[in-house]
Amino acid sequence: MKIMRNTVQKTIVLETVNSLRNHATADAIYDEIVKTHSSIGRATVYRNLNLLSELGEIKKIEMPKGADCFDHRTFNHYHAKCLKCGKILDVNMEYIKDLEKLIKKDNGFEFTSHDIIFSGICTKCKYIN
Repeated sequence: MKIMRNTVQKTIVLETVNSLRNHATADAIYDEIVKTHSSIGRATVYRNLNLLSELGEIKKIEMPKGADCFDHRTFNHYHAKCLKCGKILDVNMEYIKDLEKLIKKDNGFEFTSHDIIFSGICTKCKYIN
């Protein structure tokens, strides 16, 4: 069993994700961190974001055609992406726990989990020409 050290850098990354509360990209998290911790490198932030998501302390949202985002909310839930501004929002609906069991298994593919990202236009962008 591998023992994980609780480093200062990991703590800073986790605290930043928790304080941003906005599905930030790794670059946005790094930009926020260097405002007060200029000695932390980009690679350290990226490495710790991936480690924290593997540990279940944050949730990594893999974005097709875009940079992955990181969420302070670790429970299973759905997201929506605005097609105009790119903002990621939480969707207020119940998570369909056993959705994988309802999918027909073609080609021997075994479904183990799912992430759904809805697309649309956010309220702010809806009223901007």
